Amino acid sequence: MGATSSRYADQAYAITARNVKFDWEGVPLHYLPGEPVATQFFNFMHLVLPEGERAMAAALAEALPHIHDDRLREEVQGFVGQESMHASSHEGVREHLERNGVPVQPVIDRMHYLVDHVMADRGLTGRARKEWLKERLALYAAMEHFTAVIGQWFLDNDKIDDMHPMMLDLIRWHGAEEVEHRNVVFDAFQYLDGSYGRRVRTGLLGAATLAVLFAITMRHLVRTDPEPGKSKHPVLDFIAATRRGKIPSFTIFLSEMPQYLRPNFHPSQMGSLDKAIRYLALSPAARAAEAS
Repeated sequence: MGATSSRYADQAYAITARNVKFDWEGVPLHYLPGEPVATQFFNFMHLVLPEGERAMAAALAEALPHIHDDRLREEVQGFVGQESMHASSHEGVREHLERNGVPVQPVIDRMHYLVDHVMADRGLTGRARKEWLKERLALYAAMEHFTAVIGQWFLDNDKIDDMHPMMLDLIRWHGAEEVEHRNVVFDAFQYLDGSYGRRVRTGLLGAATLAVLFAITMRHLVRTDPEPGKSKHPVLDFIAATRRGKIPSFTIFLSEMPQYLRPNFHPSQMGSLDKAIRYLALSPAARAAEAS
């Protein structure tokens, strides 16, 4: 805990929730022009990640009474606030898809089951409750590694600049905040437990869980796409979209594991905090919220 306290004492940057305002007027269903499968990848992010973040926020809130490092407590509280804002902002995507005839409820129901039943506190008490909390934090730390990597990809990749401007701002604003708070769940897990064996086990489980969720959700979204221009060869179109740089490669679930599983790994070693903060300062949605 001494190293943790020292690291946080040296940091002056505070994580806070930001107000944002998104205007859905005129947003097409395929908001990445000519890319029906790539559009569904971003829909997957919009529908699945907020529910996972709700589970993370609940676990961190449960962990807060066990955390006595002032800096880490501050970051945990900031993380919970940001994830609440993410959930409400992405709710607009869900409503937009439903208005345009996309049946998203099966995706939402699946995520609710995972969050409210599989990953819930299960009514445990005492030592069993704390051990289950450590397990969930370890799993969420692994998942946050992937969201931070993809968040940085959103910020760096100019191949998606032809996306509808509001949707582009939404994913880059969210991606920037993922980079900004990339350390928090990992550090909370390290503070409460830090077992390397648990990190390895849950890291592999987290990658496998995200890969399965991705495959199932993408299949549903592609098959139920109501647009006449929907993909007729989704697997080939997915591969082609990754080659054009429109979406990350599916292999990210494997390629990122060696870095996360290094014994001396820390999330601060990845991504660009400066780039994330600069984007958050210039985000049109954040500026629109300030103006209103």
